[in-house]
Amino acid sequence: MTRRTRLLALLILAAAGHAGGLVAQVAGLPVRNAGIGTGFGIAADVGFPSASAGKGIAVGATASIGLGPLGFSASAATWDPKDAGERINSVGATGNLKIIGGPLIPLSVTLQAGAARFTEDRTTIEGEPLEFRTWHLPVGVGIALTIPNPVFSIKPWVAPRLDVLRTTIEADTPAETSTTSDFGISGGVDLGFLNGLTIRAMYDRVSRGSGINVSTLSVGLGFKVGT
Repeated sequence: MTRRTRLLALLILAAAGHAGGLVAQVAGLPVRNAGIGTGFGIAADVGFPSASAGKGIAVGATASIGLGPLGFSASAATWDPKDAGERINSVGATGNLKIIGGPLIPLSVTLQAGAARFTEDRTTIEGEPLEFRTWHLPVGVGIALTIPNPVFSIKPWVAPRLDVLRTTIEADTPAETSTTSDFGISGGVDLGFLNGLTIRAMYDRVSRGSGINVSTLSVGLGFKVGT
């Protein structure tokens, strides 16, 4: 088997396995599309990817801002997959456009497009170094419903999307690149308190083809100044 053939085989495995199993907006965490409000928010989440996604524990932080119907977020995460050679660090951002919803409307519908980047170093059986560079590009719609309560609000949400992964293997030979497009869906529940504190739980699942489904679950805390 030539080196080029081995790289192509690795790209196919990456799209279906560990490198392609990075389901999240940032590695190891779900893609969040729970709507936007006005003001500034910060949050921290802990993710637990499934076995098909690489297992291990991921920790990430997100800052977001809402400006009327427009919203933006930036995230960073670090993930230590089980049996992997090293920790994976990633950064990402999203842009959001609210098409339905407002201060007095409990239902919101939000369009979202995002991008994240992460790298992973590996070696071949022969001991040659390889660098996997992955771009994750989720595009979808989020539907959320805010249910008010005297003490806290309950906001369930669901967000189907097109999930695009573009993976490049860098080696001594010219780089090889593969792009896959799959169906993904995420959802969760936020508990929002009057002081701006939010407790949130999220779940993400992507069908990678060939019967492979990768998923991750996360829990986190957020704080928001605004509505």
